[in-house]
Amino acid sequence: MRWAGVIDSVTRTVGGPKGRWAAGPGRHHRWLVVAAVVALLVQMAVAMVTTAVEQTPTIDEPVYVGTAVDSLHHHRVRYNPEHPPLGKLIIAAGVAVARPHLDADFAGDQTALGRHVLYASGNDPWRLMLCARLPMIALTLLFGLVVFAFARELTGPVGGVVALALYTFSPDIIAHGSLATLDVPAAGFLLTSVWLLWRARRRPRLHLPLAGVALGAALATKMSMLAAVPVLLLLAVLSVWYARRTHDRTPGGHVRSLGIGVAAAVAVALIAVAVVWAVYFVVDPRLRWTPTGPVPVVHGLRGLAVDLLPLPEAYRDGMRVQFGFEHDTWHGFLLGRRYLGSLWYYLPVALLVKTPLGMLALWLAGTVVLLVVVPRLRPPAPYVLVPAAVLLLAALDGARNLGVRYAIFLPMFLAVAAAGLMAVRRRWAYGATLALVLFVAVSSLRTYPYYLPYSNEAFGGPSRTHLRLHDSNVDWGQDLGRLADRLRERYRGERIWLVYKGSGVPSAYGIHASDPRRARPEEVRGLLVVSDSSVAQATGRLAALIEGSEPIDEVGHSITIYRR
Repeated sequence: MRWAGVIDSVTRTVGGPKGRWAAGPGRHHRWLVVAAVVALLVQMAVAMVTTAVEQTPTIDEPVYVGTAVDSLHHHRVRYNPEHPPLGKLIIAAGVAVARPHLDADFAGDQTALGRHVLYASGNDPWRLMLCARLPMIALTLLFGLVVFAFARELTGPVGGVVALALYTFSPDIIAHGSLATLDVPAAGFLLTSVWLLWRARRRPRLHLPLAGVALGAALATKMSMLAAVPVLLLLAVLSVWYARRTHDRTPGGHVRSLGIGVAAAVAVALIAVAVVWAVYFVVDPRLRWTPTGPVPVVHGLRGLAVDLLPLPEAYRDGMRVQFGFEHDTWHGFLLGRRYLGSLWYYLPVALLVKTPLGMLALWLAGTVVLLVVVPRLRPPAPYVLVPAAVLLLAALDGARNLGVRYAIFLPMFLAVAAAGLMAVRRRWAYGATLALVLFVAVSSLRTYPYYLPYSNEAFGGPSRTHLRLHDSNVDWGQDLGRLADRLRERYRGERIWLVYKGSGVPSAYGIHASDPRRARPEEVRGLLVVSDSSVAQATGRLAALIEGSEPIDEVGHSITIYRR
């Protein structure tokens, strides 16, 4: 009943388009919507919790968990400056339940900190990781309600359910929403800010401050959200101008409205900045900041922009670290090709591989409806499409081709856009949308519980993803526990040679193996176990070892077992 009340209040308070649903659905129809929303969120929760329980730490998670534990014990901003503290505070809220230990005399970098907390401090790594992931799962579910409310406001309750279905069945959102990482919360906070800016067209005094808070939360989670700030401030001006145009028809009224809109946008920016400062104060009221590693010097316009930002020193140093990453040369892998550097078309191609086919079709159709087909949906089009487009362009320019998680905002924003099909008001549109949503659901359910290596049917499904992509698209170190189970069940007593790409410690899960790259080739006999990301980048000795071995098994679509 509590869930029903919450969702029912959302459906009643958010205005919809004119028509049978917008006029206020009957009690029967309203309860159908509530039931659909609850069912979709429950299946997503089951998928994410199952994933969280079964997966070992991915490459990034130990750093965030270790930083969260350090902040709990020492109340300082010290590790992982390249990401602001809010996401790690959320992780800390879950980690605190496990009461983790941390040696007071620990000295090391953030990578060593993560391994120390998980494997060398007497903590249970399984319990600690689950506690760290659960707050992110809850937050991901709440963002689903934002998707529903935003789409419902534009196209009615059925459109809201369509958008929520695409969100809750998105393999990428399930995969990354079930991890103690920062991509999903940052994108979700940004979507929430955009939704509140849209609502500010009718009640700016209520929703503009809330939009500033949500924007500040996004900025306090990941610095990549900074690229969207100019767009959101322009949307704030647009919302205020729209809200005032019906009330001020005097000569010069438009100019006054524009001036008030600019002032409101400045207020939104100030609130966002205040939220970022508040997050740092929560971690450490004294704002102590001592880098544990070198901070790059940033020159030119980027350096000037960093120096001028009215944000904490730790935040600005974190930006310098991020810019330093952009100057590094990273290894990439796309469609079976290894390369150095980055490809501008990497993310579009990777999204084609890893997005359900029905979802791609609905994204495209919904975008066309917003821009061309339904005139009354053109006003929300800038809110739904422009922030996502700007963030995508910024991501295309990045130096790291490491996964579609860098564009995890797209399944959120474009789920709202896809709901535009419900405004076409044609039976064929309803039928086609239902068929495509069902196609998405089946594709998503078939990959359960291996969401991280998902790829759609056109590219062979999750078992073939490693042939086309690597890193967080398929193998992020998540299957060390499953590998341990497989070795015990099928290969007990055999000699194990392991090349594992991840942050987990194999021996902590009962895997006792040697590194084949440190032995003579003729000594490597038995089982050769290789993470698929390492297979994708294999050269030299490892490539020769793989070439001379026979693949006999795979684990989680992310680790291949060979026999030599």
